Amino acid sequence: MTDPDRVIWDGMLSHLRRHHPALCRHWFSDLEPVGIAEGSVHLRASSDVHRDYLRRECVDAFVDAAQTASNSLLAVRFLGPGDGGPVPARAPGRDASVESLPHAAAGSRGADSREHEMRGSAARGPQPMLRMPPPSPFVHRTVHVSSEAGSVGSEIVLLNPDYVFDNFIVGPGNRWAYAASVAVAESPGQSYNPLFIHGDVGLGKTHLLQAICLRIRERWPDRVMHYISCDGFINNFMQAVQNNETDEFRHRFREVDVLVIDDIHFLTKRERSQEEFFHTFNSLYQQKKQIILSSDAPPEQIPHLENRLVSRFRSGLVTEVEKPTFETRVAILFTKARLRGIELGRGVAEYIAGLFDTNIRELEGAITRLQIRATVEDRGIDLELAREALGDEPRAAAPQPTIEEIIKVVCAFYDVKRIDLLGKRRHKSISLPRQVCMSLARQHTRLSLEEIGAQFGGRDHTTVIHAVKSVKSKRKQDIGFQQTVERLETELLHGSPAN
Repeated sequence: MTDPDRVIWDGMLSHLRRHHPALCRHWFSDLEPVGIAEGSVHLRASSDVHRDYLRRECVDAFVDAAQTASNSLLAVRFLGPGDGGPVPARAPGRDASVESLPHAAAGSRGADSREHEMRGSAARGPQPMLRMPPPSPFVHRTVHVSSEAGSVGSEIVLLNPDYVFDNFIVGPGNRWAYAASVAVAESPGQSYNPLFIHGDVGLGKTHLLQAICLRIRERWPDRVMHYISCDGFINNFMQAVQNNETDEFRHRFREVDVLVIDDIHFLTKRERSQEEFFHTFNSLYQQKKQIILSSDAPPEQIPHLENRLVSRFRSGLVTEVEKPTFETRVAILFTKARLRGIELGRGVAEYIAGLFDTNIRELEGAITRLQIRATVEDRGIDLELAREALGDEPRAAAPQPTIEEIIKVVCAFYDVKRIDLLGKRRHKSISLPRQVCMSLARQHTRLSLEEIGAQFGGRDHTTVIHAVKSVKSKRKQDIGFQQTVERLETELLHGSPAN
């Protein structure tokens, strides 16, 4: 790259950091500026995944940066490690590379075609600063499974290069899901098939699914993967039915080595789609092909899901992702900040972690707000800025009882001994208070399922899940029991007597 072109690239990075801070990633600095030719800045990414992500998510911002830094109607082309570089300019100097702005050659397709079209319009006379429309979705699909349009749409989920295992923070609430995901990525089709990961929104399920895909691609680049949302699967199927192309649809989904479907709970009430997925599942399972699914709920709690699908989902490994603990949230904040190339002090991270405890997306949103405010005001990110951007004072946290306080209150209300409650007795007079304790601990403490079970005689997490479900069901069916639990909660949270 010539010195003038290097100046433009440096100016682009500076513009991106100032005007598109939420989009910036630390690896932008690792992009290789190949040169400026035929009206485009050519940038080479370190992998096809990074290239595809840039083409899908970053075109507008990079074009804005290129045009601002060069004061010319430049386009941007993203290249992968194996992609050919730019054609040398026909005349020396940067101006010669942008002045003619030729149309695309016959047969050009996708992002390149749109870039040439933009340059052609610039050649017809002075134009305002333009932002290119995003290119068609270039998403990795291994051999024989491409994202190019047929009459059956793709609806492919974009792989995010940030979603690797190294960037996933392991804590008490997700360690089993993480371990299972790594095992599947190391031995697809052999360990935990199918793998079913469930949990509330924003807790890292998609990160794990994408990490599996990225690891498999890295180790076995020739394996055929298809990663799609459940909504995309349904839309593909309905379109195939309408166009009489079900054979093509089945070919696309049943002749793969790895099938990954996000948010499988959207199959609910979709009888024809459930039927089709049932046969797709059976076909892949019999071929020992890996199936990976995510959902907001475990299989048996997905409403209107056929029993035969529930049975098949449960035939492999079903694992939950839970809310992160305070320490895990702090670690997540440090990782998210590092990926954006910003420094976050421990005091700031702990302040944010204390404000937001529902899901990881809240933490990301908080970092985005801090980053934008710090950029606009040209300030460092410190505790004062965090309080100004997220609230002058920490939010008043709801009082959280300890497990010991819950046990004490429940024992007093039901008149049972603590040693019996924590022991092995299964008489109803003991088992019901024990279940109430587990349910209250699950709802009002930050303890994981395993940690709660350990408090009650070393019981496993499945016992706690059963207790929570039983109490929830009984509260719906028995108004007297519902009032009892509410009184216990009132005493725990506000200190008023339960009786």
